[in-house]
Amino acid sequence: MVAPIFKTCVADPAVTNLLGASPTRLYPHGEAPEGVEKPYAVWQVVSGSPFNYVNGLPDTDRYGLQVDVYADTASSADAVVVAIRRAVGRHAYVTGFGVDSRDKDTKNYRKGFDVAWLVRL
Repeated sequence: MVAPIFKTCVADPAVTNLLGASPTRLYPHGEAPEGVEKPYAVWQVVSGSPFNYVNGLPDTDRYGLQVDVYADTASSADAVVVAIRRAVGRHAYVTGFGVDSRDKDTKNYRKGFDVAWLVRL
């Protein structure tokens, strides 16, 4: 099992309005294809663990995800972050805010946050 962030985001009209519907520009493993249209978002698993019990097998896994948005403008990055946060916030917990910067070379704006997602097995 993996946290269903992609499935959740592609089902949300606010996210697909900003990141496209087919394909949706939300990519796993923290990497997007070279030259992809902006804005886009990437996500990656940065931590995880099963909920272990003394008297039985785990029935839930906890995934820690990092989500990063890249855009041409700060307002576009902010809009995508808000849309994704609202979509995943119905199913998971936003646990922190990460980077909020602009790359010196590419001039892309980057904004990120962390999510804890509980997945029943």
